[in-house]
Amino acid sequence: MGGAKIISTSTVQAASHNVNEYCSTPRVELTPWDLQFLLVDPIQKGLLFHNPKTLPQHIQHLKASLSRTLDFFPPLSGRLATIHHDDNTTSFFINCNNAGALFVHAKAYGVTVSDINESGYVPRDVVHSFFPLNGAKNYEGTSKPLLAVQVTELGDGIFIGCTVNHTVVDGTSFWHFFNSWSEISRGFDFVSKPPVLKRWLLDGTISPIRIPFSKIEDQVSDKHIGNIRVSLLKERVFHFSKEKIAQLKAKANAEIQLENTKRKISSLQAVLVHLWRSIIRGSNGDLDPDKESSYPLLIGARSRMNPPLSQQYFGNAVQAGTVTIKAREVIKRGLGFVAWEMNKMVALHTEEKLRKFLECWVQEPKLLTEGNMAANALVTSSSPRFDVYGNDFGWGRPVGVRSGGGNKSHGKITVFSGVEDGSIDIEACLLAETLEAMGNDSEFMDAVTV
Repeated sequence: MGGAKIISTSTVQAASHNVNEYCSTPRVELTPWDLQFLLVDPIQKGLLFHNPKTLPQHIQHLKASLSRTLDFFPPLSGRLATIHHDDNTTSFFINCNNAGALFVHAKAYGVTVSDINESGYVPRDVVHSFFPLNGAKNYEGTSKPLLAVQVTELGDGIFIGCTVNHTVVDGTSFWHFFNSWSEISRGFDFVSKPPVLKRWLLDGTISPIRIPFSKIEDQVSDKHIGNIRVSLLKERVFHFSKEKIAQLKAKANAEIQLENTKRKISSLQAVLVHLWRSIIRGSNGDLDPDKESSYPLLIGARSRMNPPLSQQYFGNAVQAGTVTIKAREVIKRGLGFVAWEMNKMVALHTEEKLRKFLECWVQEPKLLTEGNMAANALVTSSSPRFDVYGNDFGWGRPVGVRSGGGNKSHGKITVFSGVEDGSIDIEACLLAETLEAMGNDSEFMDAVTV
């Protein structure tokens, strides 16, 4: 299969740039939750559709509806701006200057919907070619678009891929934009859930926050992490049905005896630990059983604040949390024990802990890099709660979802809702031999729908 070939590129600006109260605000300050992502890649997610009729007309329609949607999301049509201070520090903010988003029209006629959606392994090179701005880092948003869209024609379908700067959005905001664009595309005059564009900062925070580097590009880490080259990696999607998820959740909760608590192991926690245990079993002895195995995941902060931040808060409101257990214990202690350790770690992320993180970060900024994210081997992003399959642009619901090459190192685990209600898809980027071993792991595959 060949990758996508670019037919045309254009810039799409917001249509009127004055729809809501923040559109006239020339700049949006960035929070520690935003700034921590400066050195890593943008978010890249996209949707697969069967071929709509009169496709050329749809390309023009998608451009027009994107322009209208940007009226409600002015940061996405802006650029990052910097201030260099005399003390060799740098500040970043979003300049809502309506410089525009990138729109790419591409074709990959040798590729079909089934090639993407039904193959055992994700055709990495092909799928990654469906996304624009590959290789860009978030700090490059000073000169590169903060939003780039690529519409790729397939032999019998289309793929809409979005690359969005991670300092501007987290997963919740990414899909909020995608959902809103599909609404406008279907003929809505306004988005049903207008974004809250003003960023939330702790009282007393002096903005813009200063980053202790004069040249931030000097802090970018090597692409080859832990001697694992990108060429050695493969991606595979594992599907968990609603029924299998319920069985895993029941098993995990049955294995632990708890008193004086109303908390339960969640469906997602049970699935992730089931995956984690199989990855360790499939490591073919490469992982020292006495070595600590870490599982970091991004934890949503909106509902944890008091008062809670709106679910329509447009920006980053996530914080990384990590559960660490010796590899031998992950296998020996079983699903319930490990899932409960993950549950406890998530529960520790109270408002007090989140506020403490923000306070400390301002005093001593620490930027995430591909190196320090990949050092723990497993990193999970996204959520099954995001409305992926409700994105109907006017010709039907999507039939699949895939992510691009951004931040794809060994151990990148991406979680999506499945097509069927209550199901979950796990996109795992791992060494080829590990994925093969997982496919032969009967305990793991018993919960996977083939």
